[in-house]
Amino acid sequence: MSDVVITSPGQVTPEWLTSVLSAGDALTAGAVTGVAIEGGQGNWSSNAKLLVNYSADAAGTRPDKLFLKMVAIDLDDDEYFDDSEVTYYTRDYVNVPDAPLLHCYHAAFADTGTAYHLLLDDVSSTHVDATGRAPTPGSAVALADGLAAMHASWWGAGRLTDAGHPLHDAFHIQQFVDIAAPGVPHVLVACAADLPVHWPALIEQIFERHPTALIGRSRNPVGFTLIHGDPGCANILVPRDGDRPIYLIDRQPFNWSLTTWLGVYDLVYATILDWPTEIRRQLEVPMLKRYHDQLQLHGVADYSWHQLWTDYQLMIPMGVYIAVEYSRGGLNSKSMATWLPYLQRTLVACEDHDCQARW
Repeated sequence: MSDVVITSPGQVTPEWLTSVLSAGDALTAGAVTGVAIEGGQGNWSSNAKLLVNYSADAAGTRPDKLFLKMVAIDLDDDEYFDDSEVTYYTRDYVNVPDAPLLHCYHAAFADTGTAYHLLLDDVSSTHVDATGRAPTPGSAVALADGLAAMHASWWGAGRLTDAGHPLHDAFHIQQFVDIAAPGVPHVLVACAADLPVHWPALIEQIFERHPTALIGRSRNPVGFTLIHGDPGCANILVPRDGDRPIYLIDRQPFNWSLTTWLGVYDLVYATILDWPTEIRRQLEVPMLKRYHDQLQLHGVADYSWHQLWTDYQLMIPMGVYIAVEYSRGGLNSKSMATWLPYLQRTLVACEDHDCQARW
């Protein structure tokens, strides 16, 4: 199998596909005879859908549709992606039952750290991303089950440290906040009419006091795991019909992101930011209880419901950091339709849960 990083769809030849698919049960005999390519674009990547033809004697699962994601890493000097998305598919959850991941047929990361690719199942005929899909009790349970399976497999500071993913120190946690902080004045000036009069003071208080509470919580390792970090609706593939299976895609943390963190943060990200407030109020407790039950079924015995609930409330204000980070370089009006609802929903949830009591 070639470890060369694919940076252009033109590099995908029948010979290359034959080689990589033959490495597993996808192609146990015969060969790929042709591939049609349809290109596309993502936020940080280019991609291609591959339609694959096989020889008459081909055997194996023989996927006829594949998705190729190609990432060329060209960020600012102080920001970068590492191989996290490659290991997401090829190491972190291999053989984890019920992990909500697409099958990965091949992946490679450049030694120079400038590019990588993923060759995945194309499920576009059966799945869409969750953008615009109203959450249901069934979809909330599916999300809780998938995240619990992933989190339980990396649960605990010892497991993380042994695998080279130690808990973040206070400097890293504060850096996560400080990256977003320059966006605050831009947001407050531009959005004064969209925020209740007491919210600007709450936003400033969150930036001033909340990080200390996060750093304090990090001194107790219970509840920490390897997280996805960005399970918003655009990164959750849901069935066109029904609630299962779901797939979590696009784990692409920046070097300043939080990657070993409280697992419940992933549920905050998925629900507080994207779900309409009334639906969130109806579904959050049943979803969290399901998540807690599933953690226990997967062998997590050291995490009480009370601790999960208080951690959830501590994580909610982090949605403010996520929202204002969009404007750290100046008001990001192009994506305001995304980040302003994030900010509004987060602050409503802060008040619903009296999150100020956590700091």
